[in-house]
Amino acid sequence: MKLVKHLANLGYGSRKQVRQMFREGRITNAAGDVLYADDPLVHEDVRVDGAPLDPPPGVLLMLHKPVGYTCSTRDLGPLVHDLLPPRFRLRSPVLSTVGRLDRDTSGLLLLTDDGQLLHRIIAPKSKLPKVYRATLAEDLRGDEAALFASGTLQLHGDSTPLLPAKLEPLGPRLARLTLHEGRYHQVRRMFAAVGNHVLALHREQIGGLTLGDLPQGQWRVLDDADRAQLFSV
Repeated sequence: MKLVKHLANLGYGSRKQVRQMFREGRITNAAGDVLYADDPLVHEDVRVDGAPLDPPPGVLLMLHKPVGYTCSTRDLGPLVHDLLPPRFRLRSPVLSTVGRLDRDTSGLLLLTDDGQLLHRIIAPKSKLPKVYRATLAEDLRGDEAALFASGTLQLHGDSTPLLPAKLEPLGPRLARLTLHEGRYHQVRRMFAAVGNHVLALHREQIGGLTLGDLPQGQWRVLDDADRAQLFSV
Protein backbone atom coordinates (compact mmCIF):
# COMPACT_ATOMS: atom_id res chain seq x y z
CA MET A 1 0.00 0.00 0.00
CA LYS A 2 1.22 3.48 -0.85
CA LEU A 3 2.05 5.88 1.98
CA VAL A 4 -0.57 8.38 0.78
CA LYS A 5 -3.40 5.84 0.89
CA HIS A 6 -2.22 4.45 4.23
CA LEU A 7 -2.26 7.86 5.92
CA ALA A 8 -5.61 8.72 4.35
CA ASN A 9 -7.08 5.43 5.65
CA LEU A 10 -5.81 6.33 9.13
CA GLY A 11 -7.83 9.56 8.99
CA TYR A 12 -5.02 12.10 8.56
CA GLY A 13 -6.88 13.68 5.66
CA SER A 14 -8.04 13.05 2.13
CA ARG A 15 -5.45 11.77 -0.33
CA LYS A 16 -5.15 15.31 -1.68
CA GLN A 17 -4.56 16.67 1.82
CA VAL A 18 -2.01 13.95 2.61
CA ARG A 19 -0.09 14.69 -0.61
CA GLN A 20 0.08 18.32 0.48
CA MET A 21 1.50 17.19 3.83
CA PHE A 22 4.27 15.38 1.95
CA ARG A 23 5.01 18.50 -0.10
CA GLU A 24 5.29 20.51 3.12
CA GLY A 25 7.81 18.05 4.55
CA ARG A 26 5.55 17.09 7.46
CA ILE A 27 5.95 13.35 6.87
CA THR A 28 9.29 12.02 8.11
CA ASN A 29 10.88 8.87 9.43
CA ALA A 30 11.92 8.31 13.04
CA ALA A 31 15.32 9.86 12.33
CA GLY A 32 13.69 13.05 11.07
CA ASP A 33 14.43 12.50 7.38
CA VAL A 34 11.69 13.74 5.04
CA LEU A 35 9.71 10.97 3.38
CA TYR A 36 8.16 11.06 -0.07
CA ALA A 37 4.85 9.65 -1.25
CA ASP A 38 6.49 6.81 -3.17
CA ASP A 39 8.80 5.70 -0.34
CA PRO A 40 8.29 2.17 1.06
CA LEU A 41 5.68 1.87 3.79
CA VAL A 42 7.08 0.95 7.20
CA HIS A 43 4.30 1.94 9.60
CA GLU A 44 6.42 2.00 12.77
CA ASP A 45 9.00 4.30 11.16
CA VAL A 46 6.62 6.98 9.84
CA ARG A 47 6.08 10.25 11.70
CA VAL A 48 3.51 13.02 11.11
CA ASP A 49 4.70 16.35 12.49
CA GLY A 50 7.18 14.36 14.54
CA ALA A 51 4.57 12.09 16.15
CA PRO A 52 4.27 8.31 15.54
CA LEU A 53 1.35 7.14 13.45
CA ASP A 54 -1.89 6.03 15.04
CA PRO A 55 -2.33 2.25 15.36
CA PRO A 56 -2.53 0.43 12.00
CA PRO A 57 -5.65 -1.38 10.78
CA GLY A 58 -6.63 -4.34 12.96
CA VAL A 59 -6.52 -2.22 16.11
CA LEU A 60 -8.41 -3.10 19.31
CA LEU A 61 -9.01 -0.31 21.84
CA MET A 62 -10.25 -0.32 25.42
CA LEU A 63 -12.26 2.71 26.54
CA HIS A 64 -13.46 3.55 30.05
CA LYS A 65 -16.87 4.90 29.08
CA PRO A 66 -18.43 7.55 31.34
CA VAL A 67 -22.17 7.90 31.92
CA GLY A 68 -23.79 10.27 29.43
CA TYR A 69 -22.06 9.03 26.28
CA THR A 70 -23.75 6.90 23.62
CA CYS A 71 -22.30 4.27 21.30
CA SER A 72 -24.58 4.92 18.32
CA THR A 73 -23.55 7.68 15.92
CA ARG A 74 -27.25 8.18 15.15
CA ASP A 75 -28.06 9.32 18.70
CA LEU A 76 -28.01 12.91 19.89
CA GLY A 77 -25.59 14.11 22.56
CA PRO A 78 -22.01 13.14 23.35
CA LEU A 79 -20.71 10.04 21.57
CA VAL A 80 -18.01 7.64 22.76
CA HIS A 81 -16.10 8.57 19.59
CA ASP A 82 -15.82 12.12 20.98
CA LEU A 83 -13.40 10.69 23.57
CA LEU A 84 -10.99 9.58 20.82
CA PRO A 85 -8.80 11.69 18.52
CA PRO A 86 -11.08 13.35 15.90
CA ARG A 87 -9.32 11.67 12.97
CA PHE A 88 -10.29 8.24 14.36
CA ARG A 89 -13.78 8.89 12.95
CA LEU A 90 -12.26 9.10 9.46
CA ARG A 91 -10.44 5.78 9.57
CA SER A 92 -11.09 3.16 6.93
CA PRO A 93 -12.08 0.49 7.88
CA VAL A 94 -14.42 2.19 10.35
CA LEU A 95 -13.68 1.95 14.07
CA SER A 96 -16.77 0.38 15.64
CA THR A 97 -17.85 -0.40 19.18
CA VAL A 98 -17.88 -4.09 20.08
CA GLY A 99 -21.46 -4.29 21.28
CA ARG A 100 -22.87 -1.30 23.13
CA LEU A 101 -23.31 0.26 26.53
CA ASP A 102 -26.35 2.50 26.87
CA ARG A 103 -26.07 6.18 27.77
CA ASP A 104 -26.60 5.54 31.49
CA THR A 105 -24.05 2.70 31.77
CA SER A 106 -20.35 3.25 32.41
CA GLY A 107 -17.33 0.98 32.21
CA LEU A 108 -15.38 -1.22 29.84
CA LEU A 109 -16.05 -0.74 26.14
CA LEU A 110 -14.06 -2.24 23.27
CA LEU A 111 -13.66 -0.72 19.79
CA THR A 112 -12.10 -2.28 16.71
CA ASP A 113 -11.88 -1.94 12.93
CA ASP A 114 -11.41 -5.71 12.54
CA GLY A 115 -14.73 -7.26 11.57
CA GLN A 116 -13.63 -10.84 12.20
CA LEU A 117 -12.36 -9.96 15.67
CA LEU A 118 -15.57 -8.07 16.47
CA HIS A 119 -17.64 -11.10 15.46
CA ARG A 120 -15.44 -13.44 17.48
CA ILE A 121 -15.99 -11.36 20.62
CA ILE A 122 -19.75 -10.90 20.32
CA ALA A 123 -20.69 -14.24 18.70
CA PRO A 124 -23.10 -16.17 20.97
CA LYS A 125 -20.95 -19.29 20.75
CA SER A 126 -17.98 -17.43 22.28
CA LYS A 127 -19.96 -16.93 25.52
CA LEU A 128 -17.34 -14.51 26.81
CA PRO A 129 -18.41 -13.48 30.33
CA LYS A 130 -19.39 -9.86 30.88
CA VAL A 131 -19.32 -8.66 34.47
CA TYR A 132 -21.47 -5.75 35.69
CA ARG A 133 -21.82 -3.97 39.03
CA ALA A 134 -25.37 -2.80 39.64
CA THR A 135 -26.62 -0.30 42.23
CA LEU A 136 -30.27 -1.00 42.97
CA ALA A 137 -33.25 1.05 44.13
CA GLU A 138 -34.50 -1.65 46.52
CA ASP A 139 -32.88 -4.26 48.76
CA LEU A 140 -32.22 -7.65 47.22
CA ARG A 141 -34.96 -10.13 48.11
CA GLY A 142 -32.58 -13.06 48.48
CA ASP A 143 -33.91 -15.34 45.75
CA GLU A 144 -32.46 -13.49 42.77
CA ALA A 145 -29.23 -15.52 42.57
CA ALA A 146 -31.10 -18.81 42.29
CA LEU A 147 -33.54 -17.46 39.72
CA PHE A 148 -30.83 -15.88 37.55
CA ALA A 149 -28.75 -19.08 37.69
CA SER A 150 -31.69 -21.35 36.82
CA GLY A 151 -31.71 -20.74 33.08
CA THR A 152 -35.52 -20.47 33.22
CA LEU A 153 -35.99 -16.70 33.50
CA GLN A 154 -37.67 -15.37 30.36
CA LEU A 155 -37.89 -11.63 29.89
CA HIS A 156 -40.97 -9.89 28.52
CA GLY A 157 -40.85 -9.83 24.73
CA ASP A 158 -38.19 -12.55 24.44
CA SER A 159 -38.93 -15.93 22.90
CA THR A 160 -36.31 -17.94 24.81
CA PRO A 161 -35.16 -18.04 28.46
CA LEU A 162 -31.92 -16.37 29.49
CA LEU A 163 -28.73 -18.36 29.85
CA PRO A 164 -27.76 -18.99 33.48
CA ALA A 165 -26.19 -15.90 35.06
CA LYS A 166 -24.23 -15.52 38.29
CA LEU A 167 -25.35 -12.98 40.90
CA GLU A 168 -22.99 -12.02 43.73
CA PRO A 169 -24.52 -9.74 46.41
CA LEU A 170 -22.11 -7.00 47.46
CA GLY A 171 -24.51 -5.26 49.81
CA PRO A 172 -28.26 -4.85 50.38
CA ARG A 173 -28.58 -2.79 47.21
CA LEU A 174 -25.36 -3.61 45.38
CA ALA A 175 -24.67 -6.69 43.24
CA ARG A 176 -22.20 -8.07 40.73
CA LEU A 177 -23.77 -9.93 37.81
CA THR A 178 -21.92 -12.14 35.30
CA LEU A 179 -23.62 -12.78 31.94
CA HIS A 180 -22.69 -14.99 29.00
CA GLU A 181 -24.92 -13.30 26.46
CA GLY A 182 -25.83 -9.73 25.56
CA ARG A 183 -29.52 -9.07 25.11
CA TYR A 184 -31.00 -5.59 24.88
CA HIS A 185 -30.74 -3.81 28.26
CA GLN A 186 -30.42 -7.26 29.79
CA VAL A 187 -29.21 -6.37 33.29
CA ARG A 188 -31.83 -3.68 33.78
CA ARG A 189 -34.59 -5.98 32.47
CA MET A 190 -33.47 -8.85 34.70
CA PHE A 191 -33.76 -6.78 37.85
CA ALA A 192 -37.04 -5.28 36.63
CA ALA A 193 -38.35 -8.84 36.30
CA VAL A 194 -37.82 -9.33 40.05
CA GLY A 195 -39.41 -6.02 40.97
CA ASN A 196 -36.26 -3.94 41.32
CA HIS A 197 -34.75 -1.01 39.45
CA VAL A 198 -31.11 -0.38 38.47
CA LEU A 199 -29.97 3.09 39.55
CA ALA A 200 -26.40 2.78 38.25
CA LEU A 201 -24.69 0.19 36.09
CA HIS A 202 -20.98 -0.30 35.43
CA ARG A 203 -19.30 -2.96 33.28
CA GLU A 204 -16.17 -4.20 35.03
CA GLN A 205 -14.96 -7.00 32.78
CA ILE A 206 -15.22 -8.69 29.36
CA GLY A 207 -13.72 -12.16 29.15
CA GLY A 208 -10.56 -12.02 31.23
CA LEU A 209 -10.03 -8.33 30.53
CA THR A 210 -10.66 -5.60 33.13
CA LEU A 211 -10.26 -1.82 33.08
CA GLY A 212 -7.38 -1.94 35.56
CA ASP A 213 -6.34 1.60 36.47
CA LEU A 214 -7.55 3.19 33.21
CA PRO A 215 -9.17 6.53 34.20
CA GLN A 216 -12.74 7.31 33.21
CA GLY A 217 -12.94 8.84 29.75
CA GLN A 218 -9.52 7.50 28.75
CA TRP A 219 -8.56 4.80 26.25
CA ARG A 220 -5.59 2.64 25.33
CA VAL A 221 -4.54 0.29 22.55
CA LEU A 222 -4.64 -3.39 23.51
CA ASP A 223 -1.59 -5.47 22.66
CA ASP A 224 -1.23 -9.20 22.01
CA ALA A 225 -1.04 -9.95 25.75
CA ASP A 226 -4.29 -8.05 26.33
CA ARG A 227 -5.99 -9.94 23.52
CA ALA A 228 -4.86 -13.25 25.00
CA GLN A 229 -6.24 -12.16 28.37
CA LEU A 230 -9.55 -11.25 26.76
CA PHE A 231 -10.03 -14.81 25.51
CA SER A 232 -8.45 -16.50 28.53
CA VAL A 233 -11.75 -17.50 30.14
